[in-house]
Amino acid sequence: MEKSKFKKILLILGFLAFVILMAYFIWTSFFKKQITTETPIIGTSTSTGSGLPISPEGSGQIIDSTGTSSIITSPDTPQIQPGPTTQTEGIEVSNTAIGGITKTTTLVSSGTSNPIISRDGNSVQFYNQVDGKFYLVNDKGDLIPLSNKVFHNVQDVEWAPNKTKAVLEYPDGNKIVYDFSTEKQVTLPKHWEDFSFSTDSNKLISKSLGTDPDNRWLIVSNSDGSQSKAIEFIGENDKNVIPSWSPNNQSIAMYTEGVDFNRREVFFVGLNDENFKSTVVEGWNFSGSWSKTGDKLLYSVSSPKNELKPNLWIVNAQGDNIGVNRTDLNIETWVEKCTFANDTEVYCAVPTSLPKGSGLNSELAKNSNDNLYKINIQTGQKELIAIPDKAYNVSSITVSQDQKTLFFTDNVNGGIHKVQLQ
Repeated sequence: MEKSKFKKILLILGFLAFVILMAYFIWTSFFKKQITTETPIIGTSTSTGSGLPISPEGSGQIIDSTGTSSIITSPDTPQIQPGPTTQTEGIEVSNTAIGGITKTTTLVSSGTSNPIISRDGNSVQFYNQVDGKFYLVNDKGDLIPLSNKVFHNVQDVEWAPNKTKAVLEYPDGNKIVYDFSTEKQVTLPKHWEDFSFSTDSNKLISKSLGTDPDNRWLIVSNSDGSQSKAIEFIGENDKNVIPSWSPNNQSIAMYTEGVDFNRREVFFVGLNDENFKSTVVEGWNFSGSWSKTGDKLLYSVSSPKNELKPNLWIVNAQGDNIGVNRTDLNIETWVEKCTFANDTEVYCAVPTSLPKGSGLNSELAKNSNDNLYKINIQTGQKELIAIPDKAYNVSSITVSQDQKTLFFTDNVNGGIHKVQLQ
């Protein structure tokens, strides 16, 4: 992670250019007098809105292997208006997701966080902020406690792949690992941060952040915090290090560093000091999600090329193929709004429109509404599968193991909702 003096000078110059660019962007976006008629930017989509176009039932946006977009739309496509409910009188609402307005069922109305698909593959387990308990909710809305224990004011939850363990983090910096199968808990050091479980759920990767930058390391430990081992010195680069254990156990973390003012290089860290290839990403605010087998990485970045809105990409991320087939999926959304159904298909919540700069500050998009899309990451084909019958700003989505039900949470109330895929 050390850099030469020459590279430091280049990075400083790049940073100064970035500051100037950002100042200009903020001025033009928020302070400069807006012109009522905008001239399209060369190379951007000619579809209406900055998100994917709304299409009628059974249609969508198709991207071929050359990256050319052909959009099927209709002037009669119904528009969902913002608000907690939507008037659908006179408009046909489908019970299953076939591309039009689709019935959306609320399973839990509010106060949920960190939902994941449960061990049975067809239910959702989550933390309830209201009473401090963990529950499982099935597609009928039945609530089943995972434990009778109360965990007050949990700020964040990192689930293990086996769904029986989790790291619970509190606002005061305290952290515990709780095992729901044995109902035992252990306390982790406060200076450990950003956790990710191994594929067998028996180990943790995290950042050990001492007050002194000379005492900051990427570490691996048992899931109970024992037998910790330093893997990589991170020093003052801790904010650029992302603990993320890949499903194929090849990589345990990623870190990024600047190439120039518009690009970053992503490096993959192995458990045994392997020398993996890297990949370059076009933009800032990199955030990634592994495919089911860990051979691909879905990620979102933001760039001045797309007005600093979030943009979704896919790239090979295994062995000698790292960095190969890096593809812009031409979708303006965050990777956190997406989930892998299998190794080739991804479901995403895509905003119908996004303001400039929302990729750097998601709060700018808090009033946007999302539609649901299915993307084939091999062909680039995108299909609008559902326009929810109520307006939702989606925070996360997940799909049942049998791919019959899509669950999502909303940013407004923290509720859990479902859409039937089949």
